[in-house]
Amino acid sequence: MSAETLAARAEDAGLNAAAPREQRWLDGWLVRYSPGKAKRARCINAVAEGRLALDERIALAAAVYRDAGLPMFVRITPYTQPPSLDADLAARGWASLDDTRVMLAPALAPELVHEAEAPAPDGFTWNRLAAEDFAEAIGELRGSPASQRIAQAQRLAGSPVPYSALALVRQADGAIVACGQVAVEAEFAGLYDVFSAPAARGQGHASRLCRRLLGLAMGQGARVGYLQVEADNLPARAIYRRLGFADAFAYHYRQAPGV
Repeated sequence: MSAETLAARAEDAGLNAAAPREQRWLDGWLVRYSPGKAKRARCINAVAEGRLALDERIALAAAVYRDAGLPMFVRITPYTQPPSLDADLAARGWASLDDTRVMLAPALAPELVHEAEAPAPDGFTWNRLAAEDFAEAIGELRGSPASQRIAQAQRLAGSPVPYSALALVRQADGAIVACGQVAVEAEFAGLYDVFSAPAARGQGHASRLCRRLLGLAMGQGARVGYLQVEADNLPARAIYRRLGFADAFAYHYRQAPGV
């Protein structure tokens, strides 16, 4: 499979894994309006040309976001249709933000499968988390409001792609020092919401967590890894490179003016 095909399939897998209940199809636009934190679940993905004039589509989508009480974002990727949409929105005063990289591991290292059974480091334990528990754990680490935690729990519980969530817990006080999840669709494993407590960073917890999540995914048949990470998050990108990931493509968001 070519690198271009792998990247396109990873984009499809990422769209599926981020699917919220709150979405509708609008003339070639996949309009998502989940009230959670993740922009990928509350943005527009322009996946087809459509028939309406751009300003008419914008007006229709703006009504959806106004009713939902959310700002309006359009996600711009190499697969955005039409290719001129980024420039068209920029000309209308839409701001660019959140420069992000999709990273791919075209062939996950075979030895990672053994990480699924590797013991936790001394003084720690691995906990599997249900959707609601994971949303609360990651929300606590990030300082997210209750509304976003509830929205994420609902999205994960209703996801068409199954997630497995893990937390590395310190036995002395029960504190979660790192948590994350993996979504598996066919041979694709997507890492999501990998986060370490600030005081516990630099101790190898995130790398250990990613290896275990990928090992679990390989046990379910996954052979290709993908993830999304902010371009300026250099420590995280270094961890992912050591696991065999490399940049596949970039995307960013356009935000409607006056928000």
